[in-house]
Amino acid sequence: MAREAREQGKDVEAHHAHLLVHGLLHLAGHDHEHAAEAAKMERLERRILARLGFDDPYAGASVCRVRPALIQ
Repeated sequence: MAREAREQGKDVEAHHAHLLVHGLLHLAGHDHEHAAEAAKMERLERRILARLGFDDPYAGASVCRVRPALIQ
């Protein structure tokens, strides 16, 4: 995870938080098999990470790179 963060030019702690939130959303039943689901999951990830004090992990991304889910 740390190597992946460094390779992608991301802060290690922020990347770890993103992966943790992403995984927890999956455990909560969210998925990202379809574009609408992915968009919803990304919105949730952004909202949760912002509340935790982390920047948008998708900032600058032109497409969904991680397939998300949902938690409201």
